[in-house]
Amino acid sequence: MTQGELRYRRASSWEYDLILREAEKYGELKHHTFAVVEGKFRDVYAVNERVWKEIEELKLKPYAYGTFVGTIKVDKNFVEKFYPNVEFFYFVDIQKNYAVLSPPKAGFLFTTGKDVPKSGVRKYEWQGTKKLVIYDENGIILGIGRINPGSRNKFILNVTDVGEFLRRKH
Repeated sequence: MTQGELRYRRASSWEYDLILREAEKYGELKHHTFAVVEGKFRDVYAVNERVWKEIEELKLKPYAYGTFVGTIKVDKNFVEKFYPNVEFFYFVDIQKNYAVLSPPKAGFLFTTGKDVPKSGVRKYEWQGTKKLVIYDENGIILGIGRINPGSRNKFILNVTDVGEFLRRKH
């Protein structure tokens, strides 16, 4: 592979296992077909079989396809890890490690990049990992937070949220 060239392929069994292990921190993975675009990073996309077959027949390969759900990177300890984005959690049946925010102020705070006080959390289920999937009162995923159990004022720290794209400096 030359520099700047992208490679498209199905996720390997090892990569699928990384994705599955991340999903199991929160519940059960509901989707099972993933593809990888390999370039500077290994970007992971949820695809269906029909889309995959169409891509295999194309002469010119697309830049992206399916739903982008995260990236596989090597961490500072040289361990491969799957780093999910917000959309990944739509492919997981969330059963643990989540928080539901109280309307309307807490959700607004979170989606504007702010941390949430304990008083802004209606319900949470936490076990094993510090990262939580953050929902509003209607069950809509707002983002990913990190629980900070020692603080009442910054109980959930904002890791990423659905408003991040809009706040980007272009």
